[in-house]
Amino acid sequence: MTTLALGAGARLPDSARRAQTPDQNDRRHAITTHIDLERAPFGALLAGLAEEHPDTVVLAADLARYVDVLTFAERFPDRFLQMGMSEQNAVGVAAGLAKAGLTPIFVTYGVFISRRAFDQVAMSLATSTNTVVLVGVMPGITTPFRATHQAIDDVSLMRGLPGMTVIDPADAEDLGLALHEAVGRAGPTYIRAFRGTQEPLARPDGPPQTLATPALLADGDGPAFISTGLASQWVSETRAAFPEQAASIAHLHVPTLKPLDESTILDFCAGRSRVICVENHTIRGGLFESVAGVVARAGTGIRLEAVGVPDVWPPSGSLPYLRDQLGLSAASLAARAFEGGER
Repeated sequence: MTTLALGAGARLPDSARRAQTPDQNDRRHAITTHIDLERAPFGALLAGLAEEHPDTVVLAADLARYVDVLTFAERFPDRFLQMGMSEQNAVGVAAGLAKAGLTPIFVTYGVFISRRAFDQVAMSLATSTNTVVLVGVMPGITTPFRATHQAIDDVSLMRGLPGMTVIDPADAEDLGLALHEAVGRAGPTYIRAFRGTQEPLARPDGPPQTLATPALLADGDGPAFISTGLASQWVSETRAAFPEQAASIAHLHVPTLKPLDESTILDFCAGRSRVICVENHTIRGGLFESVAGVVARAGTGIRLEAVGVPDVWPPSGSLPYLRDQLGLSAASLAARAFEGGER
């Protein structure tokens, strides 16, 4: 047995330590690449988190290079587990590490966590109050591949699990807050994450809020948007692309999808006849249906519109191409807001 001195007296078998360094390709990449907050915010945020929380352990599933965890692996090789292409096993290992007193963070593509390992997530994690963080990279249509890699249903799946917190960050600021909140919370948390750079979301000046509270980004008396994650960037882009109409737009960014801050959503919807929900996810079971449930339970008679991935498997292609095809481009959102059109 080999002891990991991570504050909880937890022990890992020697057989597990084979996975504590990146694979050979990742190692070569790590030696020649210096990852910083600007180029790969997730990796830098993860390493910073580990400095503050010595009980954190990061697991990857043969994709360390592609999910920006090499910074962590280089700085904390004894706290990094390369599990190989075995997501179901990785979830089970994470559950065991959490039971032993550590704080595991399992990072891989969102589609693999949410679909391939769903039963293990439900039974090994969601039935416990131990702290485990799941980070699903490449959410929604941010991959150029089709159904095999498009995590368009991950929020719907994770929202259905009792005790699971679900967060869809819009930028590095959200992502950093999400990680810090997740490691301090009892129970499992699912965080959608992007790899590489991401433009900061334009926010009004003021004290930082927790992610549990939706952020009011614009408060016009015209078209109203509620969005989450990368879709909040798309709505902000629409406001910037159409400055003459931008002042009339109202925009609420909702990073935490479960538990949902229902009172803030109802306050935003009050007095409005029409609200457009925008998400990087299928319109089934995600933001739109969450907001619709809040509005219906409150008996609020407003019109809600869903803008996201319809009930289809999107094609393959670049993000701009897919946004255009699915009615998620700035021009499409403006048309929806000001003309009432779908595209």
